[in-house]
Amino acid sequence: MKSNASLFYSFILVVGDFLALVAAFVGAYILRGTLSSVPVAHPIPATTYLGVFLTLLPFWILFFGLLGLYSSSIQEKRFNELGRLLIGSFVGLLFVIGYGYGVNKIIFPARLVPVYGFILAFLFLLIFRNLARAVRAYLYKYGIGITNILIVGNTKIASELVKSLSNSKISGYRIVGIVGSKSHTPERFPHIPIFDSFDEAVKKIHASDIHSIVQTELYVAQDANNEILEFAQTHHIAYRFVPGNSELFVGNIAVELFRSQIPVIAVHQTALIGWGRIVKRLTDIVLGGFFLILALPFMLIIALVIKIFDPMGPVLFKDSRLTRFRNVIKVYKFRSHKKAYTNLTPEQAFAKMGRPELASAYRAGGDQIPNDPRISRIGRVLRRTSLDELPQLINIVKGDISLVGPRALQPHELERHDKKDLILAIKSGLTGLAQVSGRRDISVEERRKLDLYYVQNWSLWLDLIILAKTARVVLRRIGAK
Repeated sequence: MKSNASLFYSFILVVGDFLALVAAFVGAYILRGTLSSVPVAHPIPATTYLGVFLTLLPFWILFFGLLGLYSSSIQEKRFNELGRLLIGSFVGLLFVIGYGYGVNKIIFPARLVPVYGFILAFLFLLIFRNLARAVRAYLYKYGIGITNILIVGNTKIASELVKSLSNSKISGYRIVGIVGSKSHTPERFPHIPIFDSFDEAVKKIHASDIHSIVQTELYVAQDANNEILEFAQTHHIAYRFVPGNSELFVGNIAVELFRSQIPVIAVHQTALIGWGRIVKRLTDIVLGGFFLILALPFMLIIALVIKIFDPMGPVLFKDSRLTRFRNVIKVYKFRSHKKAYTNLTPEQAFAKMGRPELASAYRAGGDQIPNDPRISRIGRVLRRTSLDELPQLINIVKGDISLVGPRALQPHELERHDKKDLILAIKSGLTGLAQVSGRRDISVEERRKLDLYYVQNWSLWLDLIILAKTARVVLRRIGAK
């Protein structure tokens, strides 16, 4: 069960969305019907217009609820919230228009009114929700609206939870106790009570002071697990547990009846199967082909410049990379290395120039090194502007890689990823979440986690956001090599 503060916040969102939509369509009516000097096609009275809209608005809000816009989880996923608000605003408007056609009644005084209404609705919804989020963060600083959590478990995950939720002024959570030994409790949080058993914890902490129980470790004795679950259900406390190998259970989870009788938890690690995979491939063909056509003149100019500065070397460089199911492909790039070091491994190239010590620094730095001596002058420009990546548009159209996806790994990097890694379950991408989140300014492990998040949370909307951010990153040269 949600804490009272969480329920109240969801209620505020419902009221705020209602008012934002009313303000948007009243504003649209005023902009086109009142302030505009152009006569409207249908002079509908404001009371009639508003009456119809207010009648349909509860269904619009209900659709927002079906999209999960009032759930506690969506409040922590800004990208998902943004996408669902856009979808909800558009579908809600279509519902209003469809209602008008269904009852054969003119609702809008002019065609521009629904257009203005959609734009204003999306804008007002964003403004209100950001304002509500800012007010909530302000209240957190004074301990208002905090959710109390009891952690049950003696694992590394329990320690990570303590670290991530420790600052209640930011997270909105307060850890009221941990059931387990002190071995996994960070020393810098001595104020958190540690209990040897669940019974001891609930004796010293009143049930009303516990809003949520997170069990990071299931006990061998099933009765002990049942006791915790029953306590949570009896006292209307939210209960969550972390399964073993938790990284494998971050995908889309649903409870299903297997053979119509056995309840099972189904874990779909990525939406890029079935129709999702088809939609993504069609997007790659359409957008990839479009970008390739636009880029062709620039690619010809770049090829000519490379030949002028280094007429003896090749224009393109074919790099071996891993993609879906660990298949090895040849990725095309404009050659940025000096001719003497083309087609050589970093170890071979640094040894050839008499600086073998740079190889270890290169590997330790996540396959990068400042002022890499292998790179030519033209190559540095190409890398800083990411123009060396343009030939990969050919790979996208061919189907070797995707426009957006995890970073394409080199074969030698495979040893850093365990057998259960899901990054290679889908095609690699020209750009991705890791690239727009810092590129080479973040660690290899951080890149891996971002790529994993993308695999497990893919959506077409997420792809569009990443593409938009890619343009910003490239233009501003953020994290450029």
